[in-house]
Amino acid sequence: MRYALVTETWPPEVNGVALTVQGLAQGLLARGHAVEVVRPRQATDTADADEGALATLRVRGAALPRYPGLRFGLPAARLLSRHWTGSPPDAVYVATEGPLGWSALRAATRLGIPVASGFHTRFDHYMADYGLSWLEGTALAWMRRFHNRADATLVPTAELAGFLQQRGFQRVVRLARAVDSAQLSPALRDDALRARWGAGRDSLVAIHVGRIAPEKNLDLAVRAFRAIQARRPDARFVWVGDGPAREALARANPDFVFCGIQRGTELARHFASGDLFLFPSRSETFGNVTLEAMASGVPTVAFDSGAAREHLRDGVHGALASDDAGFLAAAVRLAGDDDTLRTMGAAARAAMLRLRPEQVAADFDSLLAGLARRGERHADLAA
Repeated sequence: MRYALVTETWPPEVNGVALTVQGLAQGLLARGHAVEVVRPRQATDTADADEGALATLRVRGAALPRYPGLRFGLPAARLLSRHWTGSPPDAVYVATEGPLGWSALRAATRLGIPVASGFHTRFDHYMADYGLSWLEGTALAWMRRFHNRADATLVPTAELAGFLQQRGFQRVVRLARAVDSAQLSPALRDDALRARWGAGRDSLVAIHVGRIAPEKNLDLAVRAFRAIQARRPDARFVWVGDGPAREALARANPDFVFCGIQRGTELARHFASGDLFLFPSRSETFGNVTLEAMASGVPTVAFDSGAAREHLRDGVHGALASDDAGFLAAAVRLAGDDDTLRTMGAAARAAMLRLRPEQVAADFDSLLAGLARRGERHADLAA
């Protein structure tokens, strides 16, 4: 089969969408399919870049406001129509709702190519975080219009599927996610790295991994750590990632350790060298970092939604909170019991070993192939 994946973001950009789409592309390649990625050109692209078996169509892009380093694709419906007319893919997956995503939807629909869309980001939640709460309803309606033009909308959790169906989203299908437990491991814990953070062997290290931005509810993580620090003065708070709120956060909290963006083995080392993962975000559709922390053997405190609701057992792998007070109490409680943290970390790691990225790729392949077969039947009937 020939598949096209359309995305506004792609590594080396670091975010959940980019890494998830890359994983899906690699999974399809491993299953023997021809895969093309359509994405905006990046500053790191070179004319002789070798992407192996992965074909890439790069389109014009522009900088994304308030998101330094990220770009969005400019409209490209005519380009995609010409490109796919001669050699159409069997199915298209559109991962983002930007101008490039809309162009791909229009071009594929015009050519009769089946399309699945991916619901990765709650843009309606982001409105309030950027002072635009009055646009929440408009944002959700815009996303509904986009996704309802697709033949299926893929979501990572049953919770999100139910939410969207109740709000008029059609043909919603759950596609589970997994984490590569071979790359993330407690065995990568590094005492020398912890020493650079100012943490001793017995010091507690709270860690946050992700974009440092207003929509991530970071003030709650700060409050949780300060409550922990009141009981464990030698505790350290390590931040992995970057974003528009980093400078102000660092200025207000000079004792925090900021490590910037980490990738691959370095990211795995940072995860495994923490003791407690604080994840206060309420805007995630999933939150891949929850699975990554668990695979690294690090107990997690998170809200009862997304990946945490799907995979984290309260009191076994960490703690699930329903409100800010519950989040604060759970963080302080777990941080005060090293034996419980070790037991929970081992249980979290064991739970992630049961997840298999190969199964996610197989399910994704099956879904796209099903859309392709349905499209062929419709074409035969029309003929």
